[in-house]
Amino acid sequence: MSDTTLSRAGLLTFLREHRYGALGTRADDGSPQVALMGLAVTDDFEFVFDTLATTRKVANLRRDARCALTFGSTGGADHRTLQVEGLADELHGAELERLKQSYFAAFPQGRERASWPGLTYWRVRPHWARFSDFGATPPLVLTHDATALANLR
Repeated sequence: MSDTTLSRAGLLTFLREHRYGALGTRADDGSPQVALMGLAVTDDFEFVFDTLATTRKVANLRRDARCALTFGSTGGADHRTLQVEGLADELHGAELERLKQSYFAAFPQGRERASWPGLTYWRVRPHWARFSDFGATPPLVLTHDATALANLR
């Protein structure tokens, strides 16, 4: 990554190095809820995760698909973060099979969970993202909408 831009490869590398992120959803009373999740990312910036159907996040996402994700480092000299806002959809059929492969590539142990009763798979498609590198001088803060993300080179 350069001082003033972010490449597709650079952003994907960052996400694949930071496979755990916080997923924020909205409860039925409007209160925020957040969960730390293992998230795989495809080359098209689709975020994929599995979770049990009995979780609060599933109830929240089935009622309101809007959600937010954040990724970052918890220590050391890495001061980069990514914030994402998007829509989640529960995966079924061909899309489920396609995206499970991306998920299993990032989390091979997910294959063991695949037989759990009530396990669901979800995708988040971003419509907004902000990458920040507060270790750069000057700090780098780049905001992208869905089109700009898709067009990253």
